[in-house]
Amino acid sequence: MTITGPWRRTAAGAGLLDTGGAIRPTIFAEMTALAAETGAINLGQGFPDEDGPAEVVEAAREAIAAGVNQYPPGRGMAVLREAIAAHQGRFYGIGADPETEVLVTAGATEAIAATLLALLEPGDELLTLEPFYDEYGAIAALAGAQHRTVRLRWPDFTPDPEEFAAAVTDRTRIILLNNPHNPCGTVLSADFLRVVVEAAERHDAIIVTDEVYEHLTFGVPHVPVASLPGAAGRTVTISSGGKTFSATGWKIGWAIARPELIEAILAVKQFLTYVNGAPFQPAIAAGLALPRERFDAFAAELGAKRDLLRGALLEAGFPVSRPDGSYFLIADAAALGYEDAATLCRALPALAGVVAVPVTAFCSPEHAPEYGSLLRFAYCKRRDVLEEAAHRLAAARS
Repeated sequence: MTITGPWRRTAAGAGLLDTGGAIRPTIFAEMTALAAETGAINLGQGFPDEDGPAEVVEAAREAIAAGVNQYPPGRGMAVLREAIAAHQGRFYGIGADPETEVLVTAGATEAIAATLLALLEPGDELLTLEPFYDEYGAIAALAGAQHRTVRLRWPDFTPDPEEFAAAVTDRTRIILLNNPHNPCGTVLSADFLRVVVEAAERHDAIIVTDEVYEHLTFGVPHVPVASLPGAAGRTVTISSGGKTFSATGWKIGWAIARPELIEAILAVKQFLTYVNGAPFQPAIAAGLALPRERFDAFAAELGAKRDLLRGALLEAGFPVSRPDGSYFLIADAAALGYEDAATLCRALPALAGVVAVPVTAFCSPEHAPEYGSLLRFAYCKRRDVLEEAAHRLAAARS
């Protein structure tokens, strides 16, 4: 199949076309299929392989049994909107009106899409960090916007404040930050976020934050941009319950912003999914009300898994990043003689029985060579799975 016209431009911007103009599968689909074919452990996809808190799962069962199975309200069920607003106040001291400033979405992915489509006009600029979650470039292309980036660099992937400030101009309509960051695991500091807010104020840009890993940080605090002075009125805060509560398939996310921005986002969102996940909305609300120590325990367990996999990769000869948050770490294949991580990813199932994805899948074509030898591994798996992956990597090394 080939495509022409504006849809060709959009697909190309999303990285979905090969050089002949045909639609091709993403590297994620390719690696998942390879894992299934070879029996390799799939550390390429970022989803947990065990259920989250029993109280949250049981709340979903109870909602289904009680008949909460039809369309919920367009803005989301009141119980969840109220829980989201209470969560923001409890953890961050941020006030939000659940009636006018909170919108429930089909995961953070829909919230991002609806926000960018609502607020970007053709010719506007979207500024993100790079590497970036692949949706960002795809939706910018759909909106006819220009996607600009500031690069995060191996091995610590910390943004340069001066470089970032210089990248924000009067053409910048939206600054989109993924914090904690996928794929690099960077947790942005309050000092850097203040630079972002100052640049946004100077150039009248909107800040959009993708904070789905907000509770999964290791020894460093997550600071929402909206909690900083002067930021709340120009920030759209996006998050979800999927990562925190190991329920990624439920697709319950949200956006928080001032009423005018929520109205604009809702105007687009209603023509995407309309509504979603009725019985899962009260379940995520129950999760958001869990005691703070439960959230701390989620992060501690995930941090131990990070250390387990990181140690295995170091033993196998990879230089490895030490992420401060998220589900992912980055390894450098150059030390093993692979300058092209995509080549190693395709060989790794046979070599070691493990699947990863190349970081170039999260990069623009012009900057991909800078990240050519880097691989992303997911550690959001059961400990026994990670231990088996460690065993396979060690055996392959020997």
